[in-house]
Amino acid sequence: MAAPNIVNTTIIYGRTDVAAVGTAAASITSNTAASGKVYKVNSLIVSNVDGSSDVDVNVDLYRTSLTAAFHIARTVTVPADSSLIVVGRDNPVYLAEGDSIRLTASAAGDAEALCSYEEIA
Repeated sequence: MAAPNIVNTTIIYGRTDVAAVGTAAASITSNTAASGKVYKVNSLIVSNVDGSSDVDVNVDLYRTSLTAAFHIARTVTVPADSSLIVVGRDNPVYLAEGDSIRLTASAAGDAEALCSYEEIA
């Protein structure tokens, strides 16, 4: 199924995904292939939950059709007990069918992420 023309949408759902960020690339939000939907990512926030150590994070858009990842943020240091806004409403990211947003951290258990998006069909 083809992704919808976002001008002629019939349904928009607000969604929020959360995840602990590990040292291996893992998706926080994925738009499955042939979903017939587009996801508009309005915010992606990564928080360092370690009280004493900084953590480096990577965020990428993985495109299944190309079997390739494209960096949104690369080796960005998030200080202890701080948060990083990677995506905001002023710079949304659209996920086509088969796309996902993946995260990695330099230390397991030090970072958590929240992704807020609109599911458009």
